[in-house]
Amino acid sequence: MLRNDDYLYELLRKIGLSRLGAQTGQYFVKIALILAIAMVASRVGGALARRFVNSLGTRSALYIESPRAAQRITTIGGVVASLVRIAVWVLAAIYVFDLLGFNLGPLLAGASIIGIALGFGAQTLVRDFLSGFFILVEDQYGVGDVVTVTEKVSGTIEEVNLRVTRLRGVDGTVWYVPNGEIRTVGNAAKDWARALVDIVLPYASDSATALGAIAEEAQAFAEDPAWTDIVLEPPEVWGVETVAADGVTVRVAAKTVPTRNHAVARALRGRIAERLRRDGIMVAVTTPTTR
Repeated sequence: MLRNDDYLYELLRKIGLSRLGAQTGQYFVKIALILAIAMVASRVGGALARRFVNSLGTRSALYIESPRAAQRITTIGGVVASLVRIAVWVLAAIYVFDLLGFNLGPLLAGASIIGIALGFGAQTLVRDFLSGFFILVEDQYGVGDVVTVTEKVSGTIEEVNLRVTRLRGVDGTVWYVPNGEIRTVGNAAKDWARALVDIVLPYASDSATALGAIAEEAQAFAEDPAWTDIVLEPPEVWGVETVAADGVTVRVAAKTVPTRNHAVARALRGRIAERLRRDGIMVAVTTPTTR
């Protein structure tokens, strides 16, 4: 409560305001002062929180200069800054209510009861936000990554925020997955990928000659200027993978940059098939397998 004997009240009385006018002016001035301080404190606190998170991120041993790392740090900094601003305005509201003479005891007790009731209904939302926060902090995936969430949900990440992850499937379908529902996720865009090409050689073919031709063509493929920046290591002929009624399956593996393994597998498969055709070796190319 405001007292009628403080300096501001006496000042307003001396400039000619009535007792009611002085009391009213006293309320308005102090409330305006609290709100002004809260506005400045929220902005300064938010800016300092962003700067603190940015400094921690750039000094971390796990930080790598990249647009993705910068985006992740910016998102986390925004979250922390928002929490600081919310805390400042909550404190300001409590001071204003106290200034106006409201008994905050019953209000806080009622708010706690409502909060408990809302808490039960908002558990899923809180879980989504916490999961989203750790997804960003741990860099489990980011925009542009190709991920598999479930057997039916996979695609390229288009947006990641604290509540939901949005990804687009190969067929163009857009999936919205609440972060709290994500239990496991496979990220095909981490560090490197591998293209696997399976080639079926009939039993009648000369396996030694076919393997030599495949190895030569795989080496030539790795030295092709169009693929040198994409293929990280020369493709390896792993040898016979399976034996079936129609022939033996030979597997070729190529380590590639992330998300380009499918393109490499298609190109390498075509090159090997053409080479074996030129050499007169019968071959049937199977459906690609990629990891």
